[in-house]
Amino acid sequence: MAAARVRSGGRPTLEEVAARAGVGRGTASRVINGSPRVSAQTREAVEAAVAELGYVPNRAARALAGNRTDAIALVVPESETRFFAEPYFSDIVRGVGAALADTEMQLLLTLAGNDRERRRLAQYLTAHRVDGVLLVSVHADDPLPDLLEQLGMPSVISGRRHAAETLPSVDSDNFEGARAAVDHLIARGRRSIATITGRLDVYGAQRRLDGYRKAVAAAGLDPDERLIAPADFSEEGGARAMRELLERRPDVDAVFAASDVMAAGARQVLRESGRRIPDDVALVGFDDSAVARHMDPPLTSVRQPIEEMGRTMTRVLLQEIANRSSGDGTEERPRIVLPTELVVRESS
Repeated sequence: MAAARVRSGGRPTLEEVAARAGVGRGTASRVINGSPRVSAQTREAVEAAVAELGYVPNRAARALAGNRTDAIALVVPESETRFFAEPYFSDIVRGVGAALADTEMQLLLTLAGNDRERRRLAQYLTAHRVDGVLLVSVHADDPLPDLLEQLGMPSVISGRRHAAETLPSVDSDNFEGARAAVDHLIARGRRSIATITGRLDVYGAQRRLDGYRKAVAAAGLDPDERLIAPADFSEEGGARAMRELLERRPDVDAVFAASDVMAAGARQVLRESGRRIPDDVALVGFDDSAVARHMDPPLTSVRQPIEEMGRTMTRVLLQEIANRSSGDGTEERPRIVLPTELVVRESS
C-alpha cells in the first residue's frame, strides 16, 4: 500500500484505485461520484481500495477537469407564497436532501415565480453554474424544460408537462389515485360527486380530473360538468370553487378535491353553509399531508409518496450527471410512476 503511494508521488490516483479494485477507471469514478449504476460487489471493491490506498478525491481538480460544480439546483416555478403554504414542496425538499446526504453535492433551491426570476435563472443556468436541475411543479407552457434541453443540462422533472414528456420524469399515479378516491365515495353510496381541480395547465391536475371522470363514467353516474370546479391548488381557490359548486348543484353529496389544501378551503365553506361532514357531504383530498391528518374531521386523502419522489428524482439526476461525466450517455429517458394509496379517515 505504501509503495503504491510512493509511485504516484505521495498521493494515490484514481487509476491506482481502479487497478487495486480490479475495475476500469470509469467504474471507479462512478463509485466515487456516488452513481447507483454499479453492483454492490463492485462498490465494495472500490471502497475497499479507496480505504487501503488512502485515496482522497481532489474535488477542485475533478470539477475543473470535468467542468463540474458539484452542485444541483431544485427549481420550483412558483411564488414564495405557494411554496411555503403547501406541504408538498417541503416534503420534496426533504426527499432531495436525504438522497444527497451521502454525496458531496450541494443543493441550490431556486423559486422562479415571475418573469424577472425566470430571466435571472435562465442566465444562471446558461452559465452552467450547476451540474443538473430538478424541476418541480412545471406548467405546460413553461419554456424552462426546453431551455435545459438546449443547454444539454442533465435534468429530471417531477410532474410531466404532457403525455409525451421528453425529460426524465418521476411522478405519482395521479390517474389511479383520483379514480380510487371517487370509487371510494361511490362505494359509500354517494351519487352527486363533485371535484375541485388544480390548475389544468399542470399535467398532474389533468390526470386527476381524468381519473375522476373515469370513475364517474364506470359507475354510470351523471357526468354533469357543473360538478367540476377548477381552482389553483390554494386554500382560497378551494373555497371559491366550493361556493360555485353549491350554487350550481346544491344537492352535491361528495367532493373530491385534488389537494388537501383545497379540501381545507372547501371544508370551511361547507361548514359555513350548514353542511355536516361527512353526514351531508363527504370530502376527500389528495396528498395525505399534515393538513389531512389535523383537519376536523380528519380528511380521507390519496397518499402520494412525496418524499420518495424527491429521493427518486435525485437518484435519477445523479445517474444522468454520472453518465454525462463518464461519456456513457444514453437516449433512454427514465419515466418512473410511483403508486398512490387511499387513506380513509372520518371525512368520508
